Amino acid sequence: MAIIKPFTALRPQQQLSQQVASRPYDVLNSEEAKTEAAGNPFSFLHVTKSEIDLPAGIDIHSQEVYDKAKENLQQFIANGILFKEEKPSYYIYQLVMKGRSQTGLVCVSSVDDYFKNTIKKHEFTRPEKEKDRIEHMTTIRAQTGNVFLAYRDVETVNTIIHNWKYTYQPVYNFTATDGIQHAIWVVNDQSVIDDITSQFQVNVPFTYIADGHHRAASAAKVSKSLPDSNEAKYFLTTIFPASQLAILDYNRVVKDLNGLSASKFLGLLQDDFYITHSPEPVKPAQLHEFGLYLDHKWYILTARKGTWTDDPIGVLDVTILSNNILDKILDIKDQRTDKRIDFIGGIRGLKELEKRVDSDEMKAAFSLYPVTIDQLFTIADSGNVMPPKSTWFEPKLRDGLLTHLI
Repeated sequence: MAIIKPFTALRPQQQLSQQVASRPYDVLNSEEAKTEAAGNPFSFLHVTKSEIDLPAGIDIHSQEVYDKAKENLQQFIANGILFKEEKPSYYIYQLVMKGRSQTGLVCVSSVDDYFKNTIKKHEFTRPEKEKDRIEHMTTIRAQTGNVFLAYRDVETVNTIIHNWKYTYQPVYNFTATDGIQHAIWVVNDQSVIDDITSQFQVNVPFTYIADGHHRAASAAKVSKSLPDSNEAKYFLTTIFPASQLAILDYNRVVKDLNGLSASKFLGLLQDDFYITHSPEPVKPAQLHEFGLYLDHKWYILTARKGTWTDDPIGVLDVTILSNNILDKILDIKDQRTDKRIDFIGGIRGLKELEKRVDSDEMKAAFSLYPVTIDQLFTIADSGNVMPPKSTWFEPKLRDGLLTHLI
């Protein structure tokens, strides 16, 4: 059963919450972060992307960058921008995007649960990305990145959260520049805290990493390097009921066609796909349908029978694409390490795919139908992992609103 506990969050003064809150460190490159934080000394990007305060061209994985993050965090605390909660609390985090609302419980989850697979995974991690977060956490002694977990709905937990939201006022409530509303409530009544903790221990057998595999893996390894820190035995999570979640598509662009002409490539595709020209950008409407953007034209690719299997991994569209196009035709064997492929979250839209190809940076783009939350749970329960970059969750939690000190 899931072991969670309340924690004493480091969080911003109410009047500064919108200025402090920043998009997650891993959805922005250094230049984008510098632009976004420009003119805002309170932005938490000064902690999560601290290279923005150092000379251009610095190695973003250098110790100087991590030391600057520590310096900036300590300065935020010293200047009263951030303060520590008086007592361990749970937090309720509601996000509203285009009229759709989802509400999660912010807590710290047990690292032991991660190792025991009570917290289930569906992706492999990359060592270099783990190392970056390990160095960041170890240097600043804080977990700034929230791990997004999901669980199968428990009505009693949903009711507790609903009742608190509609009884008390949020401590933060603002709409960010991207139009997403963020609201946070502090749950500090001990009887309610105890009830929530008990409900998870009794009624939630597993939680599932939806987004944040690298943050979770890094926190688990940091806990081993800090055996004297009780707080490091837990890591920062927000847990959402499955019924409220939506997964967006996670699309692909490739740099070249493995020496093939466009016409030869299309000819090879016909072995495994029905191909139809489309006058409009293709957002797949069903499983086993794909969009292909090539030479300023869109095509609908419909997978032929035999290109998928009925097992949890084999039925996924990302697997069909990987096996029958990326590997078979383009010789892209490992999407985690091959520099000829890149990934674009569905939130960026099909125009981003066109832009990357039309600029000649990439040769072709593929749009996919999104994975479902039930598919994610089934794969995690089976002990399998999805191909890299299979899921994109939106909206995303903001960094800086709730930080866990270790």
